[in-house]
Amino acid sequence: MTEVTLHEDPRSGNCYKIKLTAALLGLPLATRQYDIIAGETRTPDFLERVNPNGRIPVLQIGNRFLPESNAACWYLASGSALIPQDSFDQADMLRWMFFEQYSHEPNIATMRFWLHFIGSAQLSPQQKAQMMAKRIAGCEALSLMDGHLAGHDWFVGDSVSLADIALFAYTHVADEGGFGLGDYPAVERWIERVSQLPDFIPMG
Repeated sequence: MTEVTLHEDPRSGNCYKIKLTAALLGLPLATRQYDIIAGETRTPDFLERVNPNGRIPVLQIGNRFLPESNAACWYLASGSALIPQDSFDQADMLRWMFFEQYSHEPNIATMRFWLHFIGSAQLSPQQKAQMMAKRIAGCEALSLMDGHLAGHDWFVGDSVSLADIALFAYTHVADEGGFGLGDYPAVERWIERVSQLPDFIPMG
């Protein structure tokens, strides 16, 4: 069996998605940790050997390297129950995964990184100027999720899928970015459902 290694920072929700996917599927996953704040993914060795884009996560399969968290989740989950069989449901799952990367993660994850790991006093004037727009966009994303989950247990179909895993990673720690999850009761109930899944692992 080809060894699979996740190049990660355990504080990253994008890395956590991959670890959670592997855990729910019972797949072995080795890890190699980096400190992104210290710039360990920007070294010449990392850029040449792992990812020329200088980012994690990267899933290493043998001697091949697959960047981007949702692509890595898809690779691990291919052929499993985490990807619906129905073609429309598959497309709908991808729709939520694209939403996560386009409308959710750039706002909620960025605010978490700035406030929880960098600190508001250390932000640049340019970052501070973006905070209100990111807060508004993050709240809009959570509100859209809450509206959907008010009538559904899961984002697609009747069971957990990669859409839930992708959105769970940064949503369940959104309070670290200043977002009040108490304003989104359906999201809170969904977070509890995900955390009760068999073989669930916490972030970190």
